[in-house]
Amino acid sequence: MIVSDSVTTSIEGLKPLLHELENTFSKDALAFSPSELETYGKDWTKVYPPKPSAIVFPRTTEDVVKLVKLCSKYRVPLVPSGGRTGLAGGAVAAKGEIVLSMARMNKMGPVDPLAQTIRVQGGAVTEAVHDHCAKEGLTWPVDFSSKGSSHVGGNISTNAGGVKVIHYGLTRNWVLGLQVVTMSGQILELNGALEKNNTGPDLRQLFIGSEGTLGIVTEATLKLTRLPGELNVFFFALNDISAVLRLFLEARKAPFQIMAFETLTHNCLEAVVKNLGVKSPFANPAGAYVLLEVERPASPDGQAILDQWLSVLFESEKVLDGTLAQSPREAKDIWKLREGIAESLFVKGFLHKNDISVPIAELETFISEMYAMFNHRHSALEIYLFGHIGDGNLHLNTMKPDSMSKDDFLKTCHLADQDLFTLVQKHKGSVSAEHGIGLLKKEALHFSRTPQEIAYFRELKKIFDPQGLLNPGKIFD
Repeated sequence: MIVSDSVTTSIEGLKPLLHELENTFSKDALAFSPSELETYGKDWTKVYPPKPSAIVFPRTTEDVVKLVKLCSKYRVPLVPSGGRTGLAGGAVAAKGEIVLSMARMNKMGPVDPLAQTIRVQGGAVTEAVHDHCAKEGLTWPVDFSSKGSSHVGGNISTNAGGVKVIHYGLTRNWVLGLQVVTMSGQILELNGALEKNNTGPDLRQLFIGSEGTLGIVTEATLKLTRLPGELNVFFFALNDISAVLRLFLEARKAPFQIMAFETLTHNCLEAVVKNLGVKSPFANPAGAYVLLEVERPASPDGQAILDQWLSVLFESEKVLDGTLAQSPREAKDIWKLREGIAESLFVKGFLHKNDISVPIAELETFISEMYAMFNHRHSALEIYLFGHIGDGNLHLNTMKPDSMSKDDFLKTCHLADQDLFTLVQKHKGSVSAEHGIGLLKKEALHFSRTPQEIAYFRELKKIFDPQGLLNPGKIFD
């Protein structure tokens, strides 16, 4: 049997679908080999064994329409798949579903320098969009370490965040219009390239962040902005998280634009130094570190303004040590210390990850209470903490101790999660700041959403996908 959380399809129902797929699509648009099924049936979560029945590679919106109509006809579930860089299991096909890969729907239209927009297909790679727009002095300012693999459609479906949220905001701020295919095969054109459209509820926003459960984003009109001016990248050593927040306050009061404000603990830095073979900027360890990227003031005395700010910073002993990148190469090396953390922790050992957020005003109290909770109730777990401190988003990772079995570790993490999420709820935070709910966080959704909200989610699902075939089992059962 092919079983999803909401749909049961017999093998007999799958066979005629596969036959029709072979008659409808070209041979190179279908994949059935075990290696391809494994690759396209999973994401970076690496928790759920992939088991799709087939992979389909459409090239046009019309191809997507054909596919969803066939899946609806035979009641076979369908999982949309982008760059598969998510960390919540949102693109996993583990129960015999058909995978719709957007990999070949990667066309990008011309940049409109007057409107500062671009129309792209959902499979366009984030970094490719950046490079394409940079020729016109513009950018789509959705930026994160997986930009070389992630797709625009996936970014939209998860309302992706990243390292520049403090300055630009989330993905939804940079999407003017969407083309969406529903499970019935309807093509919705939502908002086009309009900056202003006050004609009732904005259906576009329903699909942004819905994790591919309501419809498939096939094209998007993206809003662009100018490339930033000259950037300065600093790396500071500080005593603790309290000092990090004091530095954040000083940066917010400073006469420059903050582009990124990232923090990490010493064990995160150690993991990156060991895995990537890079050198730590400081001779002595510190309790916490901050990567600060700013746009230098455009005035002729811009450098003097920065120098004065730094001088006051050190004179008032708000930081222990610091370094400023003297070249683009050095800036890239400093960014490696932050962007290399996730990869380095995966290499180091078996990980349990959490992606949480709390209001910025609650950060200091929350982090203090979080460490106290782990020390008191889950002291066997070592915490690796990093994140986008400027938007309240913390990535909390725990590493399996060598002495603990994988099963015992996962049981311990499950208990720790309940305490962690209870603390998140107390501080009116979110159990998923930027990676979504997917399969991984379904049991924790109630810590951040009320029963009434979840009930409305379910009703929306029934409207757009009454058979429950599209990305079934994601967000809720």
